[in-house]
Amino acid sequence: MKRIATTVFAFGLMAASFISCDPATLEGIMSGTGTTTTKVPLTNEEVIRGLKEALNVGAKNAVSFTSKADGFNKNNLIRIPFPEEAQKVKNAAINLGLSSQVETFETTLNRAAEKAAAEAVPVFVNAITSMSIQDGFYILRGDSTAATTFLRNSTTAELKQKFSPIVQKAIDEVKLTSYWEPLTKAYNQSTIFTGNQPVNTDLNAYVTDKALSGLFYYVASEEKKIRKDPAARVTDILKRVFGNN
Repeated sequence: MKRIATTVFAFGLMAASFISCDPATLEGIMSGTGTTTTKVPLTNEEVIRGLKEALNVGAKNAVSFTSKADGFNKNNLIRIPFPEEAQKVKNAAINLGLSSQVETFETTLNRAAEKAAAEAVPVFVNAITSMSIQDGFYILRGDSTAATTFLRNSTTAELKQKFSPIVQKAIDEVKLTSYWEPLTKAYNQSTIFTGNQPVNTDLNAYVTDKALSGLFYYVASEEKKIRKDPAARVTDILKRVFGNN
């Protein structure tokens, strides 16, 4: 009887110990590590710095992917096609025996985006590092591309403004308009007989939008990896922020 009472008392002490433990300590005990797993709370400064670092890493990788030879041209995920609103120009040009010009035009379109991406590194990175993120914890705990979405929504207008002259320079260097004008001229001349409306696609705006979309696609891809894969957290602040949420 005395032994039973002693056993019950021992169990009571163990139960009281578990109840008094904080959740992190209890987790360590239950996992068999025998150590606590208490995490030091993140500060707002750390969260913001971690998010900027993640976007900075993602941006550099995105530019690396897209600015290399055929980064756009042979990448089916982001390749820039013939302008959708000018698809009728493409069809008419092919019917007029200008298939090779159409192919050259599409290739050159992507070359312009590749050149623009390569030159836009400082513009893109500066836009990220100068961001002021008020709702850092919300972004941190959001979906797998919450930071990229925030970046896109808050900086696209400014990026377009800064990106446009870079794209224009690339367009001029590869003489993109020299391929575009013959196609549109041939099509527009045919509208006299077909009754279709002439087209005047703004190549600068088109390439700028598509180039930014391609960059953001890869920024989002990098963010997903950083959130999901510890191996992608290549700096201490990334490990601290994304390993703590």
